[in-house]
Amino acid sequence: MSAENAPILEREGLIAEIELRHRAGETIVLANGCFDLLHVGHIRYLAAAKELGDCLVVGVNSDEQARRLKGVGRPAVGEDERAEVISALRSVDLVTIFHEPTVTELIRSIRPDIHAKGTDYTVDNVPEREIVREHGGRVVIVGDPKDHSSTELFSRTRD
Repeated sequence: MSAENAPILEREGLIAEIELRHRAGETIVLANGCFDLLHVGHIRYLAAAKELGDCLVVGVNSDEQARRLKGVGRPAVGEDERAEVISALRSVDLVTIFHEPTVTELIRSIRPDIHAKGTDYTVDNVPEREIVREHGGRVVIVGDPKDHSSTELFSRTRD
């Protein structure tokens, strides 16, 4: 891994780093996803999320959770490699792999100021919106229209 890549942290290390950044007055933004096959929609989502604050944390779904979300044969790329690819993006400051079925526990752990979700959501249907609001954060929808999909790309390669 390049020295320029964002650090990939376990939960305890991430919590400690976020506490330091909060004390320094930084605005913490959390984005999350499987990122199984990186595409332009992911890049635009993460770049737009970074514009919302000082520190962009990206939660990457574990292999087990990605499989539950995406189905048999997924993810095509393992969690460590997916996290490393995400860590190489210039808009990303910190990366973590989360093993829970949803991003709720990660939100509770780091208490982001902003939880950025893609345009396949609205502020009103983000499942974690109440947890974000409980600690004074807000949900923001970012990125371009949801017309890019790893699942779609995988299905095209099978045809």
